[in-house]
Amino acid sequence: MRGGQAIELLGETIPPGSMRRLLWSGGQSFDGSSDQTPVLVINGTGQGPTLCLTGAIHGDELNGIEIVRRVTQDLEPARIRGAVIGIPIVNLQGFRRGSRYLPDRRDLNRHFPGNPNGSAASRIAWSLFDGIIRHCDGLVDVHTGSLNRTNLPQLRADLRDAKVREFVQGFGGMLVLHNPGRPGTLRYAAARAGIPAVTLEAGEPGRLQSAQVREGTAGIVRLLDTLKIVNRVNLLSEARPVYYQSKWVRADHGGILFSLVRLGQIVEAGDVLGTVTDPISNEQNLIYTPVDGRVIGMALNQMVMPGFATFNLGIAASAVPDEALTAPDAAADDRPEE
Repeated sequence: MRGGQAIELLGETIPPGSMRRLLWSGGQSFDGSSDQTPVLVINGTGQGPTLCLTGAIHGDELNGIEIVRRVTQDLEPARIRGAVIGIPIVNLQGFRRGSRYLPDRRDLNRHFPGNPNGSAASRIAWSLFDGIIRHCDGLVDVHTGSLNRTNLPQLRADLRDAKVREFVQGFGGMLVLHNPGRPGTLRYAAARAGIPAVTLEAGEPGRLQSAQVREGTAGIVRLLDTLKIVNRVNLLSEARPVYYQSKWVRADHGGILFSLVRLGQIVEAGDVLGTVTDPISNEQNLIYTPVDGRVIGMALNQMVMPGFATFNLGIAASAVPDEALTAPDAAADDRPEE
C-alpha cells in the first residue's frame, strides 16, 4: 500500500496530491543519444495501492497507447487514493518505426526482467523493471494481436496464482483466458516478483480501434474502482467468461484466407471457420473447427502459408480442471502472442 505520501521514482520525488510527467531513458542509440519515454505519475492524497499501466511494448500496438492515455488523463490527484503510473509507449524506438520490434529485431517482451549487462533488449527490460515496475502493487500490460491478427478484448492471466485471481475480478465482465505466461514476458516477470499482473489484449496492431479502446479503458476503470483508487458508482457487469484452455486452428494449405466467422462468435465442432483459396488454381479448402468454442482471436484476411495460425478458440469448461491449475504449462497457447 502506498499513496498519501511522496513517491520516489526515476530520481524524482512526487509529493501526494500531484501529477508529474517524468522521462525514462530505456537505452541508447548507436550514436549515444538517449530515447526518453514519458512516464505519467498520478499520486493521490489517500493511502492505496500503486497500479502500473504499460502500452506499446510492441511498437505497432496502438490501441494500448490510447487506453493508457484515456485512463490517466481522467485521474485527478486530489480525488484518488494510492497512485497510478502510466507508460503509454514503452518501446519508443519501435513505435517511431511502426514496428513490433526493437531496431535489432529483438522482441522486447521476451527479455524481462532483463539484465543490466546483457543485450540491448535485456538492458532496456532491466531498466524498466528495476526502475519502475518493482515500485508497483499491480500491473496491466496492454497488447493487441500480432502479425496481422486481432484479439477479442480479453485478459491473459495465470489463474493458479491467488493474488492474480483476485486482481482479475476487478475488471468486471471482461473475458479471461487462463495462460501461465511465457518466461521473458513482462507479465510473467512481474508475477514472479510477487506483483499481480495481467495482459490485456484488445484488437489488432497498426491501427486505433474505437470499440476495443473503449472496452479496454472501461475494464481498467472498473479495476481502479475495485482497488478503491477511485470512488465511482459502476453498474454491475455481466458474468465474466473464463476459459481454461484455448486452441489455435492452423491452415493446412497455402493461399488467400477469407474468414467466415467474427470475433466472439460461438462455434461447434465441424463448423466452417474460413476458406483458403489458391489464387492460381482457384482450388478452395475449408478450415473447420475441431472443437466447440468461442472465437477469441483470428487472423485478418491475408495470404497464408500451410501451418499458419488462423483462429484462436477459447474452450469452455463447466468446472476448473485440476490439471489447468497445477501443470506448469497448463492451457498455454501453442503460439504465444504477448
